[in-house]
Amino acid sequence: MAVEMMERRGHVAQAGKYLIFELGNEEFGTSVMQVREIMKMQEVTAVPQSPHFVQGVINLRGRIVPVMNLRRKFGMPDQDYTDRTCIVVLRVQTDDGEQSVGIIVDGVVEVLLLSQDDIEDRPDFGRETASSHIRGMAKNKGKVKILLDMDRVLSSEELQSFGMAEA
Repeated sequence: MAVEMMERRGHVAQAGKYLIFELGNEEFGTSVMQVREIMKMQEVTAVPQSPHFVQGVINLRGRIVPVMNLRRKFGMPDQDYTDRTCIVVLRVQTDDGEQSVGIIVDGVVEVLLLSQDDIEDRPDFGRETASSHIRGMAKNKGKVKILLDMDRVLSSEELQSFGMAEA
């Protein structure tokens, strides 16, 4: 039944491997298929007049990659970086194809293999936009992990409107 609900919404979180990362006291996950690289926190060049959640850009082996601060994107307070803070470089789909985007996270926890039984449908908050970036909720070791749809979290409209989409 949960799979049927997810299919009706057109938003199925599938079994597979997920990179689990922390933001504050919460754990989030994204499919490892989208993960391109995990790197230590480094200096990010600010981009003037960009949205509050755009930290800036980095040079990744000769390519300019936009970096988003997920804490800001999700309305969480800023926090000092630690030795666990890192940038996860993801491949996201835009209207123009695939693009690399970095996200700043408080720390990477693990790569977790989830079965379909471990995953439940995203909660219904009454508005589609309130949960449209959530693929599902995973239950593991007594904790809930929020499985994100990074293509929606890092929407192509936002990237393109601020000149962040790759040509």
